[in-house]
Amino acid sequence: MSNENASSGAVIGYARTSTADQHAGLDDQIAELNAAGCTRIFSEQVSSVDAARPQLQAALQFLRDGDEFVCTKPDRLARSTTELLRIVEELTQRGVRVRLLSMNIDTNSATGKLLLTLMGAVASFEREIMLERQRAGIAKAKAEGKFKGRAPTARAKTAEVHRLVAAGCKPAEIMKLTNISRASYYRIAKAV
Repeated sequence: MSNENASSGAVIGYARTSTADQHAGLDDQIAELNAAGCTRIFSEQVSSVDAARPQLQAALQFLRDGDEFVCTKPDRLARSTTELLRIVEELTQRGVRVRLLSMNIDTNSATGKLLLTLMGAVASFEREIMLERQRAGIAKAKAEGKFKGRAPTARAKTAEVHRLVAAGCKPAEIMKLTNISRASYYRIAKAV
């Protein structure tokens, strides 16, 4: 790392392993972050998929303009490329430099910015492909008569709402009895 790209603020690190059984992996990450010059390291042993990551949130809140945020790998920081790009973008807007050691990505360099842009393009492409497959699957299921769509909720209760209105029930009572929202009640009542 050249001195011209060095940040003037604190160098903050973040390390995470998925389970308490991976203690050695956490120690390795912390050693890497120390070698990268981190003066403070936030660490936790929690799955990124199943749980909140309080130490990540604490690290993100701790960072200030001019600081540098360092993580060993992208998957230690984010659940997906989309989340990674969101975190990096938010930090960059706050004046925080981000470094991912395993990929040699540094948001202060043109190459780092290019790599993040490419990651964003790939994430967007993957999302579009997934949506195309989903639409094709729905079309096929409809053609085979297997796709019914989302079951109507309030509209299925129209007759019951009309019956309760005719019986003289108050709107709040009808909403409670039929378990429909205020907007749904008035949409149905207006159609009478």
